Amino acid sequence: MEKFVKISFLGAAGVVTGSKFLIETSEKNILIDCGMFQGLKELRELNWENLPIDVSIIDVVLLTHGHLDHVGYLPRLIKQGFKGKIKGTAPTLAIAEVILRDSAKIHEEEAKKANEENYTKHSPALPFYSKLDAEKTIKQFEVEIEDTWIQLSEHITYRFQYNGHIIGATFIELDINGKRFVFSGDIGRKHDYLLYAPKKPEKADFIFIESTYGNKLHPAENIEDVLTQIILETINKKGNLIIPSFAVERLQMLMFILWKLYQDNKIPNIPIFVDSPMGNNVLDVFKRFPKWHKLSPKEYAAMCEHVNIIQSYKETWETIDDKRSKIVIAGSGMVTGGRVLTYLQQLIDEPSTTVLLVGYQAEGTRGRQLQEGAHEIRFYGKYYPVKATIKNIESLSAHADQQDLLDWVSDIKNTPEKVYLIHGEPTALDAFRVKLKDLYNWDATIPKLTDVSKLMV
Repeated sequence: MEKFVKISFLGAAGVVTGSKFLIETSEKNILIDCGMFQGLKELRELNWENLPIDVSIIDVVLLTHGHLDHVGYLPRLIKQGFKGKIKGTAPTLAIAEVILRDSAKIHEEEAKKANEENYTKHSPALPFYSKLDAEKTIKQFEVEIEDTWIQLSEHITYRFQYNGHIIGATFIELDINGKRFVFSGDIGRKHDYLLYAPKKPEKADFIFIESTYGNKLHPAENIEDVLTQIILETINKKGNLIIPSFAVERLQMLMFILWKLYQDNKIPNIPIFVDSPMGNNVLDVFKRFPKWHKLSPKEYAAMCEHVNIIQSYKETWETIDDKRSKIVIAGSGMVTGGRVLTYLQQLIDEPSTTVLLVGYQAEGTRGRQLQEGAHEIRFYGKYYPVKATIKNIESLSAHADQQDLLDWVSDIKNTPEKVYLIHGEPTALDAFRVKLKDLYNWDATIPKLTDVSKLMV
């Protein structure tokens, strides 16, 4: 009898965010990642819809890593009837815990604010999920060991392999009836301040590979020199440097680089404020899982000592009122929410302010608008003129660029039967498709949202 595997592309297909891939087999049904869509309004609205499948058929969820666009839909999945285990490495589940709790709190606060200030079309505005929903989700977490094959059923095994990008991140190898399915998750950089280089797959019959920077090479710039220049300019202007930052990895990396610049006498002892409750919790994850990163306990302690960790909203306002030149690192990285909005609301209309973007800015986010030169920006129902200087250090991205992606597949000994390009915008996906054809003679497919592919195994 012929055996089939059915793959449904429920997210990160033709777009960067909302990662969700359902694998249906005669033995088990597996969901790889369960993320939220971010960016464009029509994508965000998809978050509020039930998945176009019967969620109760899913036996297990395997997570590549803990970012919101890979785990943020989990509470909704459980509301729709998922009862199984959610599996990942220990740091991935620790990060997912932090992210789900924090985002639930933000969802509740934003719904409350929208209702109180009446800037919502919904009556009443509801949180995407509540703190209670997040806690129910966390109860279904189960830790798996990295680099170990795990038996799921008679003919299905899987393993998690170190992938850089953020602490705990992995790619997932899934063997079904002797055929190997490889899900890249998000691939990290070979040379990273905090993380080791990603491992590489050696066999892949079916490969699902991210293409966020499939059309780009990161600039070959000296990050420390660029950052030093921006900081010295900020001090010269007697202004503030505001860095919207992803709470996981980027924030810790920035803390490390800024501490290093001070140690090397490249910058003066300018006050640095870290305002991200989630980022503080992620710092604790670094402390708990030292084998997953390069920082020594001594470096970790010195780096934390060097910055001012903001503990309350009251301290946020005290920091804004502080007239000294300073650096503020605050969530969120794409300026979609979080504490950074409060700083920008107060300071983005001042020419002495510099806003530094330090990672991928998805289409439709405020970060992308700033990157593309928007003259005004909207927060909480009001427009604010952008008089601040906007800078961007793309080379601080935690995502592999085109060369890194090509290198990541370079150890695969066989020719894959199918290559699917996911987690990218159309231009990046197509450029990477052409490059794979030219370099390896692989024919890659670019699936669309809700596409279904039936594979013989």
